[in-house]
Amino acid sequence: MSAFEVEGGKKLSGTVRISGNKNEALPCIAASLLCKDPVTLTNVPDIGDVRSMLAIARKLGAKIVPSKDGRVTLDASSRLSSTLPLQLSSTIRGSVLFASALLVRTGKAILPQPGGDTIGRRRLDTHFMVFKALGAKFSTQRSKGKGGHTVTHILEAPNGLRGGTIYLDEASVTATENALIAASGARRQTIVANAASEPHVQGLCRFLQSLGVSIDGIGSNVLKVTPGKRSRARVTHALGCDYIEAGSFIGLAAATGSDLTIANVDPDTLRMILFQFSRLGVTTRVDRKKRTVRVPARQSLRVRKDLGGAIPRLEDSPWPGMPADLTSIMLVAATQARGTCLIHEKMFESRLFFVDTLISMGAQIVLCDPHRAVVVGPSPLGGATITSPDIRAGMALLIAALAAGGKSTIQNIVQIDRGYERIDERLRAIGARISRSPDRRRNPGASGR
Repeated sequence: MSAFEVEGGKKLSGTVRISGNKNEALPCIAASLLCKDPVTLTNVPDIGDVRSMLAIARKLGAKIVPSKDGRVTLDASSRLSSTLPLQLSSTIRGSVLFASALLVRTGKAILPQPGGDTIGRRRLDTHFMVFKALGAKFSTQRSKGKGGHTVTHILEAPNGLRGGTIYLDEASVTATENALIAASGARRQTIVANAASEPHVQGLCRFLQSLGVSIDGIGSNVLKVTPGKRSRARVTHALGCDYIEAGSFIGLAAATGSDLTIANVDPDTLRMILFQFSRLGVTTRVDRKKRTVRVPARQSLRVRKDLGGAIPRLEDSPWPGMPADLTSIMLVAATQARGTCLIHEKMFESRLFFVDTLISMGAQIVLCDPHRAVVVGPSPLGGATITSPDIRAGMALLIAALAAGGKSTIQNIVQIDRGYERIDERLRAIGARISRSPDRRRNPGASGR
């Protein structure tokens, strides 16, 4: 295990190029197993979660040809296994996305309980509702082994999936993606209502269209999927840019008072993100032609009160609202803005639990309940030895360490590496003092939380 050693309090400057969208890469890798012809994905980020998904696809029987320029070719022409590998699947929640392609290709999918970030309960009910609506049978087995209890979900559709009308009980992104992939290989048309419409869902829709599937309503919450003859031509799909990563670097610039230009962005995916940052006093300059966002240096951040002088509430909501994945980043930026605001994270009841670390660094935060935190700023932060709990909180704590005075050690950085490509190298390129070293927790007498 490695750790980051960070010397904070330094102004950064330069240009950061945004990577391909992690959350589009994962479903597209899974959907590639629908094809018996090679599929090439471009602008693929080289991050932990993508490597895990590719490793699962390889275990299932696909041939993977990666390259160093962000191109990955998947060839699933061979017979596929219907059983997901236990150890790999338990590391990433996106493993559940393979269920739909396996049902189409093999008529069966055996899934260990998927892993992922520990940010609260992440129910799978909606996924299984999708599969049952398309004619699959579902059962769960529990067994006891040396490592404790193992939960395995079994889906079967020996006669294939049949189209129908699906009303999702929540606008779940991954359940919508599973519905789209499964419907692409079903008999007859499928309508998915209360669907998620995030940019990465739209990207998956465009990928499926390149495979010959007709999808109406892209970008809305009602999708009509009509299977077609899969194209025999070699398909290449370019992933969109990662707007969550773009928002993370905007938060970094704001918290550290740095002059950063974020390049390779789609301004249309940043509208609500930029608006929410503006409520903290963050000014940005968008160049649509160059596809860049610049955050000027040394801004005097000040929380903008609501009408009547009320304390503003910065909250996440389904697309096109504020992405929940940026709540942690926004909270750190708020610690450096003058004034008081309420951060309301509606989706996961454990995502805000990392604030105790920020408090130990000097932040003035009151955690009201699992979903709400009151932030009073600005607060000078001090260096600390801290642990990254998940991808987004890990990046938020890295931003806090870069904004803090003194040195910090961030442990468990495998969580950050899961979602941010070569983050330490890219930060050093803009002036950050950060290095990767062996995790101190492996040394006798080392301190850590």
